[in-house]
Amino acid sequence: MATVILVRHGRSTANATGLLAGRAGGVVLDQIGRDQAAIAGDRLAPVPLAGVVSSPLERCRQTARLILDRQAGAPYAPVDPDLTECDYGQWQGRTLIDLATEDLWRVVQSQPSAVVFPGGESMAAMQARSVAAIRRHDAAFEAEFGPGAVWAAVSHGDIIKSILADALGMHLDLFQRINVGPASISIVHYGASRPTVYASNTDGGDLSWLANGINSGDASVGGGAGQKVP
Repeated sequence: MATVILVRHGRSTANATGLLAGRAGGVVLDQIGRDQAAIAGDRLAPVPLAGVVSSPLERCRQTARLILDRQAGAPYAPVDPDLTECDYGQWQGRTLIDLATEDLWRVVQSQPSAVVFPGGESMAAMQARSVAAIRRHDAAFEAEFGPGAVWAAVSHGDIIKSILADALGMHLDLFQRINVGPASISIVHYGASRPTVYASNTDGGDLSWLANGINSGDASVGGGAGQKVP
C-alpha cells in the first residue's frame, strides 16, 4: 500500500488562547503556527508527495498550502470533510479550563469510546469516519501511483490521534496516551498484513528516506537495518 504522512495543523489563534475551536470559522494560524507549518513543509520538501489532502477548516488549509508551496511539483490537493475536526457541539468555543470542570471531561480522559459531545458527535464516530477516509485515500493513491506512493493528510489533533490508535491496534479508550503536537508529522504505512507506524509526533529530522516510498514486507526480527536514504 501507499504511505500516509499525517500532519497536524500549526498552532492556531484558538490554541494560543486555550479555546476549543472545534469547527468554528475564523480560526487561523498565528505567527508561531505559520512558522511551525513552514518547518513541516521544509521537512517534506525532499519527498515528492502524490497528494496533500486537507480538512476543510482554514487552519488546516493554511498548513497544507505551506507544504504544497515547498513541493517541486503540483500534487493533487483536495479537501475532505471526513478529515475535519470533531463536532464538539456545545463544547465548541469554550475554554479548556472551563471544560475541565465538566463531568464529561473525566470520561473524555478515561473512556473516550463512551463520549458523545452534547449537541455534537461521538468520539467513536469521529474515529470511524477519519480512519475510513485515510484508508480510502490511501487505496486511491496506490491505485494511481503505485505502492511506493507517499501522500500527506493535514488534519487535527484528536483526528490524528484516533487514526494512529487504529493503526497501532489500540482501543479508542487508550488514544489519550498518544500526543500529537502542532505541525507534527506522523507516518503510517498500510501494508498487506497490518498497518505499521514509522513515526509519531515528530517535529524535526530528515524525511528524505521517504522519497522512494517504504519497502513493505514482513516485520524484521530484531528490528532490521531500517530504510535506505536516497
